[in-house]
Amino acid sequence: MLCVIYKSTKRDQTYLYVEKKDDFSRVPEALMKTFGQPQLAMILPLDGRKKLINADLEKVKEALTQQGYYLQMPPPQEDLLKEHLASRNKQ
Repeated sequence: MLCVIYKSTKRDQTYLYVEKKDDFSRVPEALMKTFGQPQLAMILPLDGRKKLINADLEKVKEALTQQGYYLQMPPPQEDLLKEHLASRNKQ
């Protein structure tokens, strides 16, 4: 199974995985509007030889099969202030 990965032009570190190049027919219109103009990042075989960064291979495969796309969001940002305050409270 191959997938085509596109980078968002509106949201940093956000990627859209689809089954076929330039085929967004199964992606909801509202998602495409918030995603922006997709920029091709890579075409990748989902055979397990290459590890996905910030995405679970089995979840990607399942999402592509069931809904026709997979949306990879950026990892949550660290809240340094919260961590600092928590460490101060422990002292």
